[in-house]
Parts: sequence; structure tokens; C-alpha cells
Amino acid sequence: MIARSWHGRVPAAKADAYHGYLLETGVVDYRAAPGNRGVYLLRREEGEVVHFQLMTLWDSLDAIKQVAGEQYERAWYYPEDDEYLLEREELVQHHDVLLASVEPDAQPRKEQSG
Repeated sequence: MIARSWHGRVPAAKADAYHGYLLETGVVDYRAAPGNRGVYLLRREEGEVVHFQLMTLWDSLDAIKQVAGEQYERAWYYPEDDEYLLEREELVQHHDVLLASVEPDAQPRKEQSG
């Protein structure tokens, strides 16, 4: 499995509107794409700027390429993004997923002595 991660910054005054916009555009499109296994949308406030991190999970790099094309390392944007974003980051990051777990461990690790 491959994780694809994108980062964007918006003015704090536009953050709630951008969040809704992301849910209506990118999140919907990612979830509908063949080979997509999940979408995570993260938000971090930093003064007058809000950071959004969008991470998608994919079956394989080939699945990403089927959606993004051969220039799969380039970020995807919609025309309306310019109404919100402070800049367009050119590239995304891809990572091999070594572990994917959203459930807590059934047995916590015992403290080791000594």
C-alpha cells in the first residue's frame, strides 16, 4: 500500500470554507478513484495560517498513476483552489505503508524492568 501526502496553507479566515470545499471536491474524487483505500484530512492552526494535510492510501503506485498519470509526483489542483491557498506546492510525497491500524492494540505492551 502507498500513502500519498499533500500539504496546503490557507489564511485562517478562509480555513472553514476551505475545509468544506475540500470535502466537496478532492475528498469525494479521491474516494471514488479506483485503487483508493482511504482518505485522511488533517488540520493544524498556526496563528493566521491554517495547514491542511491530505493523505490518501492506495493499493499501489500503479493505482496512483492510473488516476494522476505519469507525472504522479505532481500535486493535483482544482481551479478554485487559488481562492483559498497561499501558494501551490508543486509536489506531493509518497511513502510505502508499513503498518495501517486504526484499532487500539488488544494487549498493551507490558513494562519491562531493569
